[in-house]
Amino acid sequence: MTKLFLTHFDVLATMNDAGDELTDGALIIEDNVIRHVGTHEALLPLADACDETFDMTGHVVIPGMVNTHHHLFQNLTRLIPEAQNESLFGWLQTLYPIWMNLEPDDFYISAALGLAELALSGCTTSSDHQYIYPNGTRLDNAISAAADVGMRFTATRGSMSIGESNGGLPPDALTEKEDDILEECIRLVDTHHDASRHSMLHIALAPCSPFSVSRELMRDTAALAKDKGVGLHTHLAENQEDIDYSLHMFNQRPGDYAQELGWTGDHVWHAHCVQLNDEEISLFAKTKTGIAHCPCSNMRLSSGIAPIRKMLDAGVQVGLGVDGSSSSDSGHMMNEARQAMLLQRVLTGPDAMTAREALRVATRGGADVLNRDDIGQLAPGYSADMAIFGMNCIDFAGTQTDPLAALVFCGPVKPRHVMINGRFVVKDHELTTLSMGNLLEKHDKSARALLAKRP
Repeated sequence: MTKLFLTHFDVLATMNDAGDELTDGALIIEDNVIRHVGTHEALLPLADACDETFDMTGHVVIPGMVNTHHHLFQNLTRLIPEAQNESLFGWLQTLYPIWMNLEPDDFYISAALGLAELALSGCTTSSDHQYIYPNGTRLDNAISAAADVGMRFTATRGSMSIGESNGGLPPDALTEKEDDILEECIRLVDTHHDASRHSMLHIALAPCSPFSVSRELMRDTAALAKDKGVGLHTHLAENQEDIDYSLHMFNQRPGDYAQELGWTGDHVWHAHCVQLNDEEISLFAKTKTGIAHCPCSNMRLSSGIAPIRKMLDAGVQVGLGVDGSSSSDSGHMMNEARQAMLLQRVLTGPDAMTAREALRVATRGGADVLNRDDIGQLAPGYSADMAIFGMNCIDFAGTQTDPLAALVFCGPVKPRHVMINGRFVVKDHELTTLSMGNLLEKHDKSARALLAKRP
């Protein structure tokens, strides 16, 4: 067994229940698990038994950040001019026809590049909501990419079954038969889901949204997820159009719709929830239903500001999501943490959210939303996932009084090293698992080929 001793951290932010922050902190990793956390002095007697020592003087370490919502395939269609100034529904209707031409290799390369981008920002666990499967694509394409990058991954099997001809938003050609969707969900869970502690791969089930699937599919998927013991994910209450659609089509607000169909509970998390009212927030708190907060995308699409302060105070489990790169345009987790903090201050006041609260939402909050008790903390028995920031750079000049808060206030910043499952996936700001040059070359080729097919 390999033992690593990482020591002399200027600040080691545990994100444990007590919120401990250790000066001259250290930790010992055995294979892929953290075994000891303490000060350098406390752990020094155990250092001789370690195989390798890393002096982290001048660095701050936090648990790896957890991305709770993404659409990785969308980084092939960033900044399409016709979609740059649209709100959600117009933006989707502009991009659907382009996405119809995606091929299986496109999903692999976009997932690999998107997960690499996340890792370089300090993210160690990511979910992905893939809800289109054109031209023989399967979720397995993204799963393979996550394994190659070395990212801890929650792959959600999304779906759309109600097209334009039946009152839905997507074109009919991007929808699937509901029996086929459920059959594929079963295959993916049975083939790929690993429920063991420190698992690198979870499968969750994720009908896209109330405006693209039937009530029956929502209900049947919830029952299937309960039977299989896996998570449930969808978009909910993203903007006012979303609320209007729900009221018009179902005569219900999104919270009532979710509760009626079995979409509440600690295995369920909803993306956005910008427009939830007080009763819906209370429902989600009571049922431990999670929320993936995507501040940059919500701003980009003019969806509004989610009342995260109110949600946290009510006891709702909240994590961060970068959302798809056609709406947030960046897979930078620390940028999302910074914007989450700043937006709550705009909404409520200068003390609405602290830097430490934003970091906690980005780390432990995301772990709670994904219903995992083995990530999100630097503590004994937890997975060895962490983001290590070097403070000797211009971004942190003058921040000696509070280097941990500097990660959020002085951003967006990127870590020097990122460890996932006990392995340095990023070292000295470089991805170690795949060639970034080859990745970018293949991604450019895929994006150009896709755009050449634009209608």
